[in-house]
Parts: sequence; structure tokens; C-alpha cells
Amino acid sequence: MAEKTLNDLFLDTLKDIFYAEKQILKTLPKMARAAKSEEGKAAFLKHKDETEGQIERLQQVFEMIGKPARGKTCEAIQGIIAEGEEIIDEFKDSVALDAGLISSAQAVEHYEIARYGTLKSWATQLGYKDAVALFDANLQEELATDKLLTKLTKLGETQANPKGAKKAA
Repeated sequence: MAEKTLNDLFLDTLKDIFYAEKQILKTLPKMARAAKSEEGKAAFLKHKDETEGQIERLQQVFEMIGKPARGKTCEAIQGIIAEGEEIIDEFKDSVALDAGLISSAQAVEHYEIARYGTLKSWATQLGYKDAVALFDANLQEELATDKLLTKLTKLGETQANPKGAKKAA
């Protein structure tokens, strides 16, 4: 059996994030429909559009390295998405729903940020210069979305805990 290389790990991780992004793309409209606040709905729909572009960039990376654009089942993202769906089911009639959705979305963002940062670093080491720029574009979008979700967390806290919001004011 041949020894595994960084290139093998790079491809494996690329397949992982490709699968993850496709699953996220399916989930974001559900989150937008479930959100009670207009800000939350808008954030999820905006991220859906960004995710479509991120998938296109990943397809370009696959082309650059001469590999078919195929995903590999990602247990981590399946777990994060399942938790989000659980929140939708368990808190659908609750003032805490948006806070839970935002929390779930941030878990997704942090996963994506970790993956894109790693892939960008490995692409640099492997000499895939054009891929570095594509990973960086995805990374910057994920970082911006995470910042937006952090701002929305305050909104979610106010709606989820109106008594606490009055004390903080």
C-alpha cells in the first residue's frame, strides 16, 4: 500500500468540504423559512447565494487538479445539520428559535472556516496558487457571515430573553 501524502489529504478534505457545502445549500432555505426575524431570514438566504458561488469555486479547484468534483460523506456536517434541524423541531413555537438557529449556523460557519483555512494553507504548500485564491475567497465570505451572525446573536438574545434584555438596557 502506497504511503499517503499531503496531496491525498488535500483531495480528501476538498471532497469533504464539497459534500458539506452541498448539504448546507439544501439546509439554508429550511433555516430561512423557520426564522422568525426578517434579519435572520435575509442572512440565511444571502448565505445560500454565497454557498452556490463557493460550490462553483470548489468545482474550479477540482478542475485545476484534474480530479472529478465529487463529495465524500462528511459526518461532522451531518451532525451539525441534524442539531440545527432538532432546534427547528423543538423550538418552532418558541421565542428562542432564532437564537438557536443562529447558534446552529455559527457552528456551520466555524466548521467551514476551519476547512477553508486548512485547504488554503495546504494549497500554498502544494503549489496550487490559483486554488489558494479560490479558497481565500470562500474563507473571506465565511468570516463575513460569521461576523453577521455574531451581530444577529444580540437580536436573538433580545427576542429569546426579553426580561434579560430589559436588565441589560
